[in-house]
Amino acid sequence: MSIDLETLFTAFNATVGKPAMTDAGFGDTFRQMMTALVRFDYVVVFAYRAKERPIDLYSTFDRDENIVFVTLYQAGPYLLDPFYHTARERREGVFRMRELAPDRFFSSEYYRTYYVQTGLAEEIGFFVPIEGDITVVLSLMRREQTGPFPPAEFTTLKKVEPLVVSMVKHYWSGLTPRFNARFVARGKSRRKSEVMPRADTVWHDLNLTGRETAIVELVLQGHSSESIGLKLNISTGTVKVHRRNVYRKLGISSQTQLLSLYLKNLS
Repeated sequence: MSIDLETLFTAFNATVGKPAMTDAGFGDTFRQMMTALVRFDYVVVFAYRAKERPIDLYSTFDRDENIVFVTLYQAGPYLLDPFYHTARERREGVFRMRELAPDRFFSSEYYRTYYVQTGLAEEIGFFVPIEGDITVVLSLMRREQTGPFPPAEFTTLKKVEPLVVSMVKHYWSGLTPRFNARFVARGKSRRKSEVMPRADTVWHDLNLTGRETAIVELVLQGHSSESIGLKLNISTGTVKVHRRNVYRKLGISSQTQLLSLYLKNLS
C-alpha cells in the first residue's frame, strides 16, 4: 500500500510539544502512524517484566476479542508465547512471529488450544527494552482473511523502528512503579523472585527435576526433541527418555494433558 502522508503527519502533530501522554493517547498515536504505513487489523501493546503477568497498555479489540487476546492470555498462556520469551531476552527490533517461534510451535498444543482462537494470519512486534528489566512490545496483527504482511510492508516497519523505539522510551518510560503497585495492592513482596511463584514452582510441586522441568517447558513452547537437545546440549535420545519419564510421573500420555495440567496448576 502507498504511504498516507496526511495521516502520518497528523499522528506526528499529536506528539508535538507534549512531554507526556496517556496510554490511550500514545496508543492511538502509534495506531494512526501504523495505519498510514501498512495494513493491519489489530494493535495490542503489552509491557513484560520477568515472569509477572504482563500489563496491557493499549489495544483495539472489542469486548469479546479482548477476552481471548488479553484476559485469557494474561491468565497464563503468555508464559508459552514466543513474544514473551523474546521480551525476556531484552532483544530490540521488529520481528515476525514466525521468526521467533520454535520449530514445532505451529503444531504445538499451545498453538492448537490457545493461539488458533485468535484467528490470526500473522503478528509482527516492535520490541523495545526500557528500564527495570521491562520490555514493551507493540504488536500489529492481521487476521486470516487479511493474510500475512507483504515483504514490502515489513521492510517499511523495519525502517520506522528507530522512531518507534525513541517514542516508546520517551512516552512509556517509568513503568516500574506500575508493576510494583500491583504487589502493594495485593499486600505482597516486590521481590522479583516472588512475582509469579506458581510459574517457578508448578513443576517442582509435581515432583519434576530441574532438567525435566526445562524439557517440558520447552516442549510446551513448541520445541521438537531435536531443538531441545541443541538448546540443552544433550542428545535427542536423552530428551525423549526424560519426556517419557515426565509423562509417567505425571500419569499422562499426551501433550494435551501436559498443557492442561500446567495451566491448571498455574491457577
